Amino acid sequence: MPGGPEEPKRTGARSSKDTLSSAEKRRKLMSRVMLAILAGGVVAHTLYLGREWEADELKEKRLRLEDAPATRWARTAERFSDLFDYFNKPAFPELLPPPFPPPHGKPYTLVLSLDDLLITSTWDRQHGWRTAKRPGLDYFLAYISQFYEVVIFTSQPSWTADPIVSKLDRYNFFISHRLYREGTRSLNGSIAKDLSYLNRDLSKVVVLDTHPEHVRLQPENAIVLPKWKGDPNDKGLIAMIPFLESIGIYKPADVRPILQAFEGKDVALEYAKKEAEAKARHVEEWKAKTKGVSTSSISSLFGVSSAPAVPRGQPPPTYLEQKRKEAQHQYQEEQKYLRDNKEQLEKLLEQEQQAMAAMVPSNLWEAIDQISGKPKVPADATATPGTPATPATPSTTPTTPTA
Repeated sequence: MPGGPEEPKRTGARSSKDTLSSAEKRRKLMSRVMLAILAGGVVAHTLYLGREWEADELKEKRLRLEDAPATRWARTAERFSDLFDYFNKPAFPELLPPPFPPPHGKPYTLVLSLDDLLITSTWDRQHGWRTAKRPGLDYFLAYISQFYEVVIFTSQPSWTADPIVSKLDRYNFFISHRLYREGTRSLNGSIAKDLSYLNRDLSKVVVLDTHPEHVRLQPENAIVLPKWKGDPNDKGLIAMIPFLESIGIYKPADVRPILQAFEGKDVALEYAKKEAEAKARHVEEWKAKTKGVSTSSISSLFGVSSAPAVPRGQPPPTYLEQKRKEAQHQYQEEQKYLRDNKEQLEKLLEQEQQAMAAMVPSNLWEAIDQISGKPKVPADATATPGTPATPATPSTTPTTPTA
């Protein structure tokens, strides 16, 4: 029709669909089927990730049902993140072995940071890097270990921190366990010490640290102290002893409410005030009870010496003071034992170090044998047992002298 649109002319060429062979058509069909199966698998797995929580799963994640994500989408997101969270968790699900049963085990656990709390690193041109020990640290560890299972938990790797910790407690008397960088978690790119991996009742755990971000998962268990910068006259560590020993003496069922009561305060100073107030009340009560009463006249009737257990006119010690005196005596006895047996302890330590050095593989093959469980054979154990070594036979052939 004149003026109308022209119809496309057919060239006679065949469509690409018509040129596909039967094998290519089957291949294309199979690819579509595989894509459909893959998409279905993704949908099914997503639905599976959103399933209800199981008891074993909550136990492994250290979550209570009321604290776990409740919606399907939240459960899916939580489980999906776990797929990529393997390298962000501690090396072991339980960082500490089970505690000793009473009376051998300590009822409370004290977790101590290392850097800026117990030690600090200093540098100068003459000596380079050096590690300084905080004033009073030896006394702190020896005394407080009567009440607590002491655990050093540092963000340093084991190969740098272990030699330092070994020098802090040479005979392994006071530090029960050591945890290093391998026991921490990584959350949003920063280190965190997750106490739920300790294998301990958190109602009996106290943490002293200098980094708030390290204890952000369980802040109710932590006391964050100022960093020690190397002041040789520092008394911050010693000042914490009265508060910590009072927990060990009075044995509260849960330490967390006590720690939260001191949140944001100078714990050592505030506790010293409370102890002074308790002492003042004790004195006032004693004065009220003993007003107008003479104990010497009553005791003389029975032929009992009138010498009081405390100086005349002074109140008897409080329960805390009595227990503190017993702890001081125990500390002195332990120190006396260490002094009297230092030579023997040094020998035992040397033997232990030699035994550990003997277990270190000297080449690649010994390392492979140790990994496979094959024990290392000492060099002098290659001879057949019971066979005496053959002594060297001296030569009996006479020598002919030369002219």
